[in-house]
Amino acid sequence: MEEGRGDREKCTDGGWTAQRASNGGVVVGGNGDGDGDDAGKSLRRIVRLFFACMVAGGIQYGWALQLSLLSPYSQTLGISHSYVSLTWICGPIAGFVVQPIVGYYSDRCTMKMGRRRPFILVGCLIICISVMVIGFSADIGRHLGDTKEHCSTYNGPRWSAAMVYIVGFWFLDFANNTVQGPARAMMADLSAGRHGPNVGQSIFSLWMAIGSVVGYLSGANGKWHEWFPSLKTAACCDACANLKGAFFTAVLLIVVSMSVTMYLADEVALDKQDVGASSGSGGGGCAVFVDLFKSLKNLPPTMFRVLAVTAITWLSWFPFIQYNTDWMGREIYHGDPQGTAAAADVYDAGVREGAMGLLFCSVALGATSFAIPKLCRKLTSKVVWSISSFLVFALMAVMVVVGTVSMRGYRPSLAAGLTGPDPTLKGVALAVFALIGIPQAVLFSVPWAVASEVTAEEGGGQGLAIGVLNIAIVVPQLVIALTAGPIDGAFNKGNTPAFGVGGAFAFICGVLALIWLPKTRGVSNAAVVAGGH
Repeated sequence: MEEGRGDREKCTDGGWTAQRASNGGVVVGGNGDGDGDDAGKSLRRIVRLFFACMVAGGIQYGWALQLSLLSPYSQTLGISHSYVSLTWICGPIAGFVVQPIVGYYSDRCTMKMGRRRPFILVGCLIICISVMVIGFSADIGRHLGDTKEHCSTYNGPRWSAAMVYIVGFWFLDFANNTVQGPARAMMADLSAGRHGPNVGQSIFSLWMAIGSVVGYLSGANGKWHEWFPSLKTAACCDACANLKGAFFTAVLLIVVSMSVTMYLADEVALDKQDVGASSGSGGGGCAVFVDLFKSLKNLPPTMFRVLAVTAITWLSWFPFIQYNTDWMGREIYHGDPQGTAAAADVYDAGVREGAMGLLFCSVALGATSFAIPKLCRKLTSKVVWSISSFLVFALMAVMVVVGTVSMRGYRPSLAAGLTGPDPTLKGVALAVFALIGIPQAVLFSVPWAVASEVTAEEGGGQGLAIGVLNIAIVVPQLVIALTAGPIDGAFNKGNTPAFGVGGAFAFICGVLALIWLPKTRGVSNAAVVAGGH
C-alpha cells in the first residue's frame, strides 16, 4: 500500500479531499462549485492541515526541555561531563530499532482510527510517563538508598537517582521515536497532491518551532520553584524543582495537542486486502528488518545519495544538539555543575541563558520555515540544503573561537579564577544560537521532503521510507555519542573539540549536497494537482 496516493482518502466540509484520477494522478479538491467555493475550501483545508499537526508542537515542547535541561541535570546526579554523551546513546538505538518497526506497522495498520494515530496515541502516553519519571528521579533515588543529606549542602553523586533518570531517558527517547515517524508520515499522507511534501514538512517544522519556543522559554524560567513551592523536597532543590514544573506543563501540552491531532487528522482505515497485497515477507517483528534491508538493497542510487548527505548533515549537528546549553554554562559563564554551590549556581544561570538562546533559535526556525517551500522551488532543494550546511560550518567555527577566547585558551592558570560571562562574548553566543535556527529549519524539513519526493517517484510507503531515512540520522548520532567522551578526555578542552568536528562535517556536507543530491523542488511528479483555482 503506497502512502500519500490515498485512492480512498476523502474528507469533506473543509477537510482534505484526495481521489484517484483516471490517469493515475491525485486529484485534490475541485467540486465544480466555482472559484469562490474552491478558494474557501482550500483555506479550510490548509488550516485543518495545520492544526492536524499540532502534536508535533507538543512533542517538541518536551524535546526542547530534554535538549536544554537534561544534559546539565544529569551532571548534578553525578554523571561526569565526559560520560554525558553516553546517556544520549539511547536516542540512536531507539531510532534504529523503533522507527523502522513503527514505520513498517503504521504502513500496514488496519485499525479504524487510521494507520498513524494509534502510534501517536501510545507514544504520547509513554512520553508523559517518562518525563514524570525523569522529573522525580532525585526523589525516587532518595527512597532507593541515595544520601539523606539535604540537596542544598550535598553535591556528590546520587547513583540511584542517576539510574532512574537513565531509565526514564531511554523510555522518553523510545516514545519520541514512536510518535515522530508516524506524525511525519501522516503529514506526507495528508499534504500529498495539492500542497506537496515541502508544504506538509514545513508545517511540521513550524509546529516544532512553536513547541521549541514555548519549551525553551519554560526551560529558561527559573521561578517554577517559587510559583509551586511544593515541588521542592530534601532531594530536589531549586534547579530540580524548576525541571519538575517544566515537565508538568509538558504533560499538559502533550495531552492537549495529541487530542487536537487525533480529532482533526481524518485518516481512512486501511483495508486488510490492501495489506495482504503489500505485506511482503510477513512473519511479524523479524519481517520488519527483513523488509527494511530488502528496501535498502533495492533503493535507487538517488536515494542512497540522499541518505549519505543526510548522515553527514547529522554528524555536523549532533554536537550542538547535545552540548548547546552545557557550552553556555561552562565555556561562557565559567560554571561547574559538580563544583561548589556558587559555581553550580553560575552554571545553572548559564544553562538558563542557553535555553533563552535556543528560544531565539526557534523563532528564527519558525520564520525561516515559511520561506523554505518558495526557496526550494526557486533554487532547488539541493542548493538550499548546501547553503544551510555552509552556514552551520561558519557558526560552529564562531563557537570554537568564542569558547576558546572565553576560556583563555583553556589554560588552567588563566581560567581558574573566571566566573560569570563576558558581556560581549555572551552577546555573540546568543547571536550564534539565534542564527543557527535558520539552517535548523532546513534540517527539520528539506531532507524529509526530498526523501518523500524521491519515494513518491520511485514508489513505496512513506512510513518505511522515513524509517530508512532515520537510519541515516541515528548512525551519525551513535558515532558522536560514542566518540564525544573520548575526544573530550583526549583534548581536555570542554565542548570545543566536538564543535570543531561538527563544523568540519558541515563543510563537507555543503559540498556533497551540491554534487550528489537530485534537483527536486518540493512538488512530487507523482501527484497531479487538479481542481478549481
